[in-house]
Amino acid sequence: MAKQLDYHTLREIFTRFQDAEPEPKGELDHVNVYTLVVAVALSAQATDAGVNKATKELFKIADTPQKMLDLGEEGVIEHIKTIGLYRNKAKNVIKLSRMLVEDYGGEVPNSRAALQSLPGVGRKTANVVLNMWWRQPAQAVDTHIFRVGNRSGIAPGKDVDAVERAVEDHIPADFQLHAHHWLILHGRYHCKARKPLCGTCIIRDLCQFEDKTL
Repeated sequence: MAKQLDYHTLREIFTRFQDAEPEPKGELDHVNVYTLVVAVALSAQATDAGVNKATKELFKIADTPQKMLDLGEEGVIEHIKTIGLYRNKAKNVIKLSRMLVEDYGGEVPNSRAALQSLPGVGRKTANVVLNMWWRQPAQAVDTHIFRVGNRSGIAPGKDVDAVERAVEDHIPADFQLHAHHWLILHGRYHCKARKPLCGTCIIRDLCQFEDKTL
């Protein structure tokens, strides 16, 4: 695990990320906050591209909790069976839709605690929704952020909670809103697990990763 980088180095890193991609976007397709919740819940142990393929037709016919309930569990399975753990995920989509209808009047709540009370919605999913839809500086730590944070020294931590705290505590406030997207995209396309593209990395001179592939 790399040591935590200092404030000035972090400012320089995120300034470079911002210059390269001023408005980073999540890559999960959605049409409203409800479909965003469903898409993020479905993305656990699946790729965004795979989820987008599965939800393309699903969201055309079921873009509200009630429409999803009308479709039913078997109907959801038909659409998402190309995704890993699809039976369990379909169950959760129906359960969370029922809970939204019965407890929240069909609306998606905008508090982390309320979001986490929904079946199949963990802290990471809640943080993605808070960040992408309500533009709160919530940090959703996935495998990419965990890897980048620890390799580089941007946000080192022994587990995802520690990395989340490191992001919130050390990354300058004016970069917090987009921090998790910059880190995810950097991990997905540059700081890859097996073969990081250090030779073309825009922060390689500031990164503490000892096994750089130059």
